[in-house]
Parts: sequence; structure tokens; C-alpha cells
Amino acid sequence: MKKGNWLFVFTLVIIAGLSRLLPHPPNFTAIGAMALFGGAALSNKMLRVILPLGALFISDVIINNTIYASSLEGFTLFYEGAIWTYVGIAAIALIAPFVIQKLSIKNIVVGSIAASGLFFLVSNFGVWASGMMYPLTFEGLGLAYLAGIPFFGNTLIGDLFFSSVLFGGFYLAEVKFPKLALNTK
Repeated sequence: MKKGNWLFVFTLVIIAGLSRLLPHPPNFTAIGAMALFGGAALSNKMLRVILPLGALFISDVIINNTIYASSLEGFTLFYEGAIWTYVGIAAIALIAPFVIQKLSIKNIVVGSIAASGLFFLVSNFGVWASGMMYPLTFEGLGLAYLAGIPFFGNTLIGDLFFSSVLFGGFYLAEVKFPKLALNTK
């Protein structure tokens, strides 16, 4: 995939992160898609990870201190267990350049499914590892994954939808405004 103009990619990723502030069904968000898109569209290896994590952090701070302010104590940067969400998003951004080497519908679908699956594995492992909801046994890990299944559908649909919007928007902008695409050699 051609690596895009970082400012254009930056703008799309930030907008995707802030879209979490809009009402949505549980787990139907753009965070997996923004990590996949940022990881695939940026040539700078550090930015691939930092940009999606930064967008997630900005939206988390807003959400933590507005929507969830009454259930958290004082100003909150990170909610309990946030590390697992951030690890999942970083992992998606890291695999993105390998999964989406060329912009195609097949690669976007495969990348979205991989992003959803990876996030499901990491985030539910984190719930189990906290030891607060499930026993720290193999059976407890199985229960944590089982409990996460109802949320996986919305994660998958959200990743497919928002990946289509981000990658499709990038492609259409590239066609309309070729200067947005930079050749990296």
C-alpha cells in the first residue's frame, strides 16, 4: 500500500478516535480500524503505533472524565485495565503493515477480522488476568473468553465498517487529490 501523507492520515485517525464520543452500540467503535489504518498507512514505524494510541488516549480522557466521571474518582487518565486495551491497539497497529501491504477489499476484510480477533484475545485475557472477575485458572480464562463472545460481533462489524470508511476514504481522496499520496522509496 502506498504510504499516505501523514497529516491526512493523522486527521483521519484522530476523527476516528473522537467518533467514540458519539452514541454507539457496545463495542461498535473505530478503535480497531484506526489502529489498522494508521499502522498500514504510515511509513514511520513509531507513528504507526503512537498515532492510534494517542487518538485512543485523547478519547479515553474525554470519556473517562465526562461519560464515566460519576463512577470514577476524580480526574482519570486511565481506567482500570486500560493497559490491555492499549496493548491490543498497539498489536493491531504493528501487524497492519504485514496484513495490508496492498490496498484491496480482501486485505481490508482480512485485516479487520484479524484486528477484531487480536483485540478480543488481548482484552479478554486482560479481564481474566486482573483476577477480579474470573479465577486465575485455565477454566477462568475460558470463562472470560466465553463471556466476551456477545461483544465480539459488534467489534467485528465495527472494525469492518470503520475500516471500509477509513481505507475507502483514503483511496477516494488519493484518486481525487493525488498529492495526498506520497511515494516512499
